[in-house]
Amino acid sequence: MTVNLTNELAKQRNRDAAERTLMAWIRTCLSLISFGFGLDKIVAAIRSQGDGVVGHAGLGVRLVSMAFVLTGMVAMAAATVQHRRDLRRLNSDVFVYREQRSIATATALSLTLIGAVALAMLAYGGLSL
Repeated sequence: MTVNLTNELAKQRNRDAAERTLMAWIRTCLSLISFGFGLDKIVAAIRSQGDGVVGHAGLGVRLVSMAFVLTGMVAMAAATVQHRRDLRRLNSDVFVYREQRSIATATALSLTLIGAVALAMLAYGGLSL
């Protein structure tokens, strides 16, 4: 079997691109998880300022915070699975292009839903305990 240098270099560029894509997903998901965690802690700290007792964020803020964290976790799992799949396809002798479901679109839809719920909670006074 002869190795075609052009093909091997193209595969390496694609593997490198897959690594950069995974790193971008790691940054995005870490931001989502950190934002959700931070939102809950900041609201809890603000609520505790009045009486000196460590407070908890209201149920509405907690749900939105959990939704951000969950979106980050699910997107990270999906990106990792997609990355492994892409590497397996690139390492095979016959590479066949297949259109895949977009993790970015699913994440954008999740964030749109979270935003809509947050907006509705702000408009109607939110859920608080």
